[in-house]
Amino acid sequence: MPKLSDLIGIINKIAPTGFTEEWDNSGLQVGDPGATIKKVMIALDPGAEAVEEAIKNSCQLLLTHHPLIFTSIKSISAQSYTGSLLYKIINNNLSVFSIHTNYDIAENGVNDLLARKLNLQESEPLLVTGEERFLKLTLFVPTDYTDRVLNAVLPFAVNSDKYRECSYRTKGFGTFSPVQGAKPFIGEIGKRETVEEERIELLVRESDKANLQKALLAAHPYEEPAFDFISVEDKGICHGLGRIGRVSKSFSVEEFARFVKQALDAPCVRAVGDMKKSVSKIAVCSGSGMSLLKDAIRQGADLFVTGDIKYHEARNAEAAGIALIDAGHFATEKLMIEGLVNSLKHELSKTRFKLELIPFSKEQDPFKII
Repeated sequence: MPKLSDLIGIINKIAPTGFTEEWDNSGLQVGDPGATIKKVMIALDPGAEAVEEAIKNSCQLLLTHHPLIFTSIKSISAQSYTGSLLYKIINNNLSVFSIHTNYDIAENGVNDLLARKLNLQESEPLLVTGEERFLKLTLFVPTDYTDRVLNAVLPFAVNSDKYRECSYRTKGFGTFSPVQGAKPFIGEIGKRETVEEERIELLVRESDKANLQKALLAAHPYEEPAFDFISVEDKGICHGLGRIGRVSKSFSVEEFARFVKQALDAPCVRAVGDMKKSVSKIAVCSGSGMSLLKDAIRQGADLFVTGDIKYHEARNAEAAGIALIDAGHFATEKLMIEGLVNSLKHELSKTRFKLELIPFSKEQDPFKII
């Protein structure tokens, strides 16, 4: 069974800590990194119901989007809401870990999930907060071991929206002469060997270099494998908040508002702007995204979907000629539960760890429509 520290490493692959905004408090909220984890509950909020359900299901970890602790705590009282939760969490040996803005920004995170749910094509970050460089890995492996090495390195290959595990292979011959002190997998000391090998090339993330090299060396039969990492100057991936893309056909604002309501299973949506206006370039930001309104306007969005829109923000959008759809904070983020469960299953499949993942299904929007 994995320790909490093992699981934190896996979670950081899904939502890298380095993506966290400065004001945010993502990460370990409560818990012992050395604790053994068997069951994990995934929820949007670390509220009383989620904590109770996690304890009821004998979970050792509650993994949430919103942090339990946002601002500094000067005292912990069992008579306060947060204090009583902390008492219950600690007394039941439950850990709480949150991935907030880092999961908003991450590839396949909340904003990517929202963009896909609304059928945005070729979506990109609405506000770029950083860039990750790509490297080209070139390595050489004896033909009988190609599949073994390929299986070790392909999980690190850069994926596109439609293709995974992309690589290129060519056959050739490698030569080498082992010298005294060497322990060659093939050949004899002082004798030149010619071996049929394959050259493998694939595009990888610079941030994966260390882990990829470790996996490569563990799988390769040679004592000293030949491989290179080459900088690719014109390639990289931008990450950031929100997403902007296009839909396959034009909608009126009213039509798209109805589509958003249905797609997100929202009880209602609020729309701002000319309801008959044709829109096709759509910006989205999960949760409270109106701080990105100027970015949506700058990038030429016809319509911006987010939550928690205020009156004067709506007036500013009207004046700027951009339509808005307020689908609510909850409706634009609740899809992270299923998305995170799927991402965890994918990452765990690469490890020896076995965990039970339990999505918290009782979460409800605090706002009721009368």
